[in-house]
Amino acid sequence: MGNHLTEMAPTSSFLPHFQALHVVVVGLDSAGKTSLLYRLKFKEFVQSVPTKGFNMEKIRVPLGGSRAITFQVWDVGGQEKLRPLWRSYTRRTDGLVFVVDAVEAERLEEAKVELHRISRASDNQGVPVLVLANKQDQPGALSATEVEKRLAVCELAAATLTHVQGCSAVDGLGLQPGLERLYEMILKRKKAPRASKKRR
Repeated sequence: MGNHLTEMAPTSSFLPHFQALHVVVVGLDSAGKTSLLYRLKFKEFVQSVPTKGFNMEKIRVPLGGSRAITFQVWDVGGQEKLRPLWRSYTRRTDGLVFVVDAVEAERLEEAKVELHRISRASDNQGVPVLVLANKQDQPGALSATEVEKRLAVCELAAATLTHVQGCSAVDGLGLQPGLERLYEMILKRKKAPRASKKRR
């Protein structure tokens, strides 16, 4: 799987309202990206192996009442040799989800470098970023507030909407509110150009 990563990367800039919003999940290897994806898809914990290329699933997220939004989620491998390919997937995306292992505090500096690199890439300027501090079910996991500090999320570009959410792929804790917040940020970003046009 994943032999033709660049060729398979999505290219549409803005999906019509009746289609899925395009979201890319990235982060260091072993952060739990694929387990989170399958928790969202199948509503249960699935033990996964390291992603060698990518996974793609359509996830339907309820928004209250009878409303729901569909995310087309691309989960891209986090091994160091695959990270240069992240930009092929994040180009023209609607939102970025950056997953960190909240237990592995010693890797947060490495995660910080990658988060700032991908969010500041020219194609990703202003793209909303949801940081998921995964593995909150495990002893010693850093809180979302602490992860936010360690990753220096406040130092990302002023135009970049961000939210840091504690979560767990094991029990699903935090995933629903995290994705709801991501949806809100995506909508806010899409409405901004229209608002500026009206003021002219």
